[in-house]
Amino acid sequence: MANERRIELSLEGLDCASCASKIETGINRLEDVKLASLNFITKTLAIEINNVDRIETIITHAKEIVRKYEPDVKVIEGSKKSIGRDSCGDYHSCHDHGEDVGKKELIKLGVGGVLFGVGLIFKFSPMIEFILFFISYIIVGQEVLLRAGINILRGKIFDENFLMAIATVGAFIIGEFPEGVGVMIFYQIGEYMQGRAVNRSRQSIADLMNIRPDYANLKVENELKKVSPEEVKIEDIIIVRPGERVPLDGVVIEGKSTLDTSALTGESAPRDVMVGEEVLGGFINKNGLLTIKVTKDFSESTISKILDLVQNASSKKAPTEKFITKFARYYTPVVVFSALALAIIPPLVIEGAVFSQWLYRALIFLVASCPCALVISIPMGFFGGIGGASKNGILVKGGNYLEALNNVDTVVFDKTGTLTEGVFKVTEIKAKGNISKEELLEFAALAESYSNHPIANSILKEYGRDINKEDIQSYDEISGHGISALVKGKEVLAGNDKLMEKEDIRFDNIDVTGTIIHIVVEQEYWGYIVISDEIKEDSQKSIKDLKAIGVNKTVMLTGDNKNVAGKVAENLGIDKVYSELLPHHKVEKIEMLEKEKKSKGKLVFVGDGINDAPVLARADIGVAMGALGSDAAIEAADVVLMTDEPSKLVSAIKIARRTKEIVWQNIIFSLTIKVIVLLLGAIGHATMWAAVFADVGVALIAVLNSMRVLKLENV
Repeated sequence: MANERRIELSLEGLDCASCASKIETGINRLEDVKLASLNFITKTLAIEINNVDRIETIITHAKEIVRKYEPDVKVIEGSKKSIGRDSCGDYHSCHDHGEDVGKKELIKLGVGGVLFGVGLIFKFSPMIEFILFFISYIIVGQEVLLRAGINILRGKIFDENFLMAIATVGAFIIGEFPEGVGVMIFYQIGEYMQGRAVNRSRQSIADLMNIRPDYANLKVENELKKVSPEEVKIEDIIIVRPGERVPLDGVVIEGKSTLDTSALTGESAPRDVMVGEEVLGGFINKNGLLTIKVTKDFSESTISKILDLVQNASSKKAPTEKFITKFARYYTPVVVFSALALAIIPPLVIEGAVFSQWLYRALIFLVASCPCALVISIPMGFFGGIGGASKNGILVKGGNYLEALNNVDTVVFDKTGTLTEGVFKVTEIKAKGNISKEELLEFAALAESYSNHPIANSILKEYGRDINKEDIQSYDEISGHGISALVKGKEVLAGNDKLMEKEDIRFDNIDVTGTIIHIVVEQEYWGYIVISDEIKEDSQKSIKDLKAIGVNKTVMLTGDNKNVAGKVAENLGIDKVYSELLPHHKVEKIEMLEKEKKSKGKLVFVGDGINDAPVLARADIGVAMGALGSDAAIEAADVVLMTDEPSKLVSAIKIARRTKEIVWQNIIFSLTIKVIVLLLGAIGHATMWAAVFADVGVALIAVLNSMRVLKLENV
């Protein structure tokens, strides 16, 4: 819509995953906000707005909501920062747990820990002992207490700072001084380690996507000027030296070299380029000096689109993420009120019950209740899966698609360019009667000269001579059938069996592997041309591997003739094939196959992303393959395989399954530990130490476990 707009805000210093969820919920409730999505990993808030006239108002309200939940977070408008990098340019130095802040935290913990140890080890009078523990507590916990007090004044109750403040102050009130201090120290150590672990995870994901070029060597007259890639315009000339990253998409106009394309394709095999060949931003120049004419602005380049896709993937949340967000919203208040009931009701109804004991149990309940382990680790798991997939040359446009890949029931392939090379070659020319092969080929080439279909290109390549366009008086492409043209004053038909049947032409029924193009001149059948397309090297193994990982059915759709399609399907081991289809027939077949799949199963369509856009859109998951440099493919599909290999789909499904496995490990582990500690705390068999472990300890383990999704060597 013309009146819609998407804006981005960077939230520097955002470290509370629970607060991030509350900020996102609050902004989504604003008037004229279509969708707000806060990516905790990249600290980016994306807001889709229905009314452009209210942009400034919405930004103001959004900043107010951020300040309400995270007063120390700095909001920056229109940031285009790289994944994991803050606006100052260096990841760690801007973060709350950066190097300088980290040293201060460690010094405080060290001093507080020494005083705590002295109070525990040596025997002092009760007053001296209290003073030592109290000073230690203030040194270590002053920030927690301060934040809790400020948040209470803002009406923000039941956050982690409030829970820890109440729990440790409560411990002091009931005379458990060592435990109050020890729990605060343990909590702060856990928070520090959790922050470092989150940082490391963010940086690991940032490293996976560290493909953004830092500069371009712009040629200005006879001099080179180092500039930002955003400053380079189309038709500008840039120089790429050995070891440098190609900054923008372009064409080589001078030089030759070997390029490392792994950052975009996930493939380690180098690619040789020379004059006239296209290169993409993100490739690394290995040896030669290249002079390149830029063909796209940086914002429209392949590298920019890939970065945007990965960074914005978090806006399409997986069902599991949505469930946990909703679960946490109800879970925390329920536990808090349960803790309140635990402190008040038993002393009133149980004879001999001591209030201080039940208060202590309630405090344990409060500390253990924080759902941070779930709120941090689950989106981190999905984002790590998306980042890891991109490193393997697989772009997944959202956590919802990554999760959907776990339930693939049916995979439908286009044939040409997907399972086959899509590089057609004339393998036979059969002329009838007195017609020569040269004459047959000439009329076929003239008739096909206006078509951009691969088959037409193969005929023109075989003809090998310049086409005189004056010889072609009219041209009509008949979708799914072929060509009708007026060539040198003669009516020429060039097409498949269906065109011959449509025009009531008697033709030879040929049993060969390949595409048959029949040629008719002035209603006389002149003969046919056989064009063959080779099956891709890894197509057969890909079909076999899909079945091995549990895909129920494989199907091939093609406009090619029944004979060719049948032989390709037989060679590959495909379960079902539908041939001689027009473009709209493919959509009909997809709808039919949708009804045949299992109830919770997903149907995947794999095509080239250009000619198959309607089918890609209709399938549960549309997968564009061989899309390197293809804007249409990147736009049309839900998943983009950057190379021509069908086996990448198998890798995508394996990555999705590993991601889901790790996410559910975190869910089950976190909830199990919390439930155990809550129950033991309620009956008096758990200490405050166990409660802190159930909070920060479990969160730390869950974050570290999420990082395993980045290790994708075995896919």
